Amino acid sequence: MPIAIAPCGAQLSIRRVAAEDKVKKHLHEMGICEGGNITLLSSSGGNVIVVVKEGRVCLDKNLAGKILVA
Repeated sequence: MPIAIAPCGAQLSIRRVAAEDKVKKHLHEMGICEGGNITLLSSSGGNVIVVVKEGRVCLDKNLAGKILVA
């Protein structure tokens, strides 16, 4: 499921990042990569705020729709 429709507060495992290579590399540098874990803090209108490692990251709805979690 896309991260934008995941339940808030849940720790999620990233299954797939369906973005361009340049974007995937940038996300990987921030800790968002396949097999990684993130926690969804907030979701509003498709935009999300997630906890990655020890930091918070805000993702717009286009990018959030390309990150599939379980």
